[in-house]
Amino acid sequence: MSEKRCRNNRLVVYPGTFDPITNGHLDIIKRAVKLFGSLIVLVVRHSEKSPLFSLEERIEFIRSATVNCKGIEIDSFDGLLMNYAKEKGIRVIIRGLRAVSDFDYEFQMMQLNRRLYSEVETIFIMPREEYFFLSSSTIKEIVSYGGDVSSFVPKLVVEKLRLKFKRSDVIIK
Repeated sequence: MSEKRCRNNRLVVYPGTFDPITNGHLDIIKRAVKLFGSLIVLVVRHSEKSPLFSLEERIEFIRSATVNCKGIEIDSFDGLLMNYAKEKGIRVIIRGLRAVSDFDYEFQMMQLNRRLYSEVETIFIMPREEYFFLSSSTIKEIVSYGGDVSSFVPKLVVEKLRLKFKRSDVIIK
């Protein structure tokens, strides 16, 4: 992986499982790149989660959805985020916040991360209003019942969700 430096000479990472990536994630990615000039989107393996999509599929979704965006690098990691941050010289972590419940969890993680690696700062970005309600979990639930998620995720994701859930009735616009 090449080490991309943002405008203020700091590496910036947006970690997540992205199972699957949503338009809310993409909103945060684009806004973070606008703020920092470059961004590493880090697809992490989470020991407590059993993703629907493989690591390779999730990376492909992000790559496809950001193909026309400059300054984005996609990487993956299996382990403690702060180990990755130390190894790569990351100084800024981007985290998305949708609701107060997100803040409680993210605030605890930020405090813990500071204890593990004091050089890192966490910056919270809220998605645009139209994406507040989106989560990968709700997307999967909607599709499992045949609902239309075409305005919530990239087209490739809709197609792959339809195949995973064997739903021919899921709308692809």
